[in-house]
Amino acid sequence: MQTVSELQARLAEQHYVADRSLAVSLFLALKLHRPLFAEGEPGVGKTSLAAAMAAVLGTDLIRLQCYEGLDLSHAVYEWDHARQILELRILEAAGGVDRASARQEIYSESFLIKRPLLQAIDPSRMRPAVLLIDEIDRADEEFEGYLLELLAEFQITIPEFGTVRAAHPPLVILTSNRTREVHDALKRRCLYQWIEYPDFDKELAIVRQRVPHAPARLAAQVTAVVQELRRQELYKLPGVSETLDWVAALVALDRQTLDEAAADDTLGVLLKSREDIEAVRGARLAELVAHAAR
Repeated sequence: MQTVSELQARLAEQHYVADRSLAVSLFLALKLHRPLFAEGEPGVGKTSLAAAMAAVLGTDLIRLQCYEGLDLSHAVYEWDHARQILELRILEAAGGVDRASARQEIYSESFLIKRPLLQAIDPSRMRPAVLLIDEIDRADEEFEGYLLELLAEFQITIPEFGTVRAAHPPLVILTSNRTREVHDALKRRCLYQWIEYPDFDKELAIVRQRVPHAPARLAAQVTAVVQELRRQELYKLPGVSETLDWVAALVALDRQTLDEAAADDTLGVLLKSREDIEAVRGARLAELVAHAAR
């Protein structure tokens, strides 16, 4: 991609609607070989951004889903201990085992199990991958510290093996739902992008891109209701993914427009807690649907 506008157009071809600010951040991440730290509420399209970029670049998407207790053996690498022991026994049976050469043999690449982070910077890669480090805020703070070398140098140091450095640095996208504050040391190594809930026009454009067979009237009504619900005091605000699911569900029920009965029947597609459904159901839902019909 030579321009930001071209990148926006390529993303649109993958049914991802990116505003100018986000497209600029992505363009700079590609040109400067810098990770992109994308933060925002759940459901605003952070994870799908990485998938869209992988499609645009025609490359692999490598995803690391973060969670509490994530360790190096699941994120970076581990040694195939069973094969290492077997190799040692074979060497011993052959006789004349030299400890230094045996250690070099069993800690070679053939015994190294590569996890997502190491896969992304594998020097044997012929083209850069897209590495998604999803929901980094769910991982422990100690894990953030381990990422600093990768984010700054696109390399990982393995004590028994040496330093592995990417021949083609991946496009790294880190996402956070801001369940906790991520350390400044990690953020400093990245470009930063806050992704807001989209306004009505952008969300409607997303719906039309992702659910193109939905009736235009239905798409506009659903988008209007969701936009209004985000102004309510709910336990969990619906994201764009819930908007898309709701439109798809209504289309599956052969609805051409949104009425109160259809909205009530499918409210569980949009809202994900009993308290929110009970708060919206009834007079409030009727008012929202009526307002969207105007």
